[in-house]
Amino acid sequence: MSEDLSSDASLPNGRGAAAILAAGIGSATLGVLALAGDAFAPVGHVLSIWPPSGPLSGVTTLTIIVWLASWRALRRRWRDRTIPLGWVTVASFAMLALGLLLTFPPFADRLQGR
Repeated sequence: MSEDLSSDASLPNGRGAAAILAAGIGSATLGVLALAGDAFAPVGHVLSIWPPSGPLSGVTTLTIIVWLASWRALRRRWRDRTIPLGWVTVASFAMLALGLLLTFPPFADRLQGR
């Protein structure tokens, strides 16, 4: 009953690593698309799927598609592998921070020169 689960070789972590990295990719995508939709009128027009919400409807829809696609691709590639979580965590948190900064109005307005 007492299995040694401390060995990295016994439990592949690729599926979990894929979920963590995909979350970071989704966060960065949200920030970039929100900034682009706000800063450039043609991009905002293209992203406006449902007129009452404006570009936000396309930003969130496209972000979900990118997040799910990246999660699926990474999961398929890493499903039975052991991935070093150090770089995955750092990259995910960096992308999360980018996404948060780009959706924070004072920061986004400063980038746009407002």
